[in-house]
Amino acid sequence: MKTYSEGEYPNKDVTEKIIKAAFAVHNKLGSGFVEKVYENALVKELQSMGFAVEQQKTLNVIYGGEPVGDFSVDLLVEKSVVVELKAV
Repeated sequence: MKTYSEGEYPNKDVTEKIIKAAFAVHNKLGSGFVEKVYENALVKELQSMGFAVEQQKTLNVIYGGEPVGDFSVDLLVEKSVVVELKAV
């Protein structure tokens, strides 16, 4: 298992760009929309940056080597970063 030093984590570069894209979407749209609007806008923003994005992707959860259920994520970016959006 790979270990990471303080401030380092897997997919750091992708994660930082996702956060920047989320701020860009919020700055362009403002507040007050339902979650799905922000999700669709974030997909467009991320795709314009060259990222592979899957919406409402169902992932199998494995525990102890056995399946224990399914988990539907809002976005899966580059097949490695899960993005869960919340709008208030």
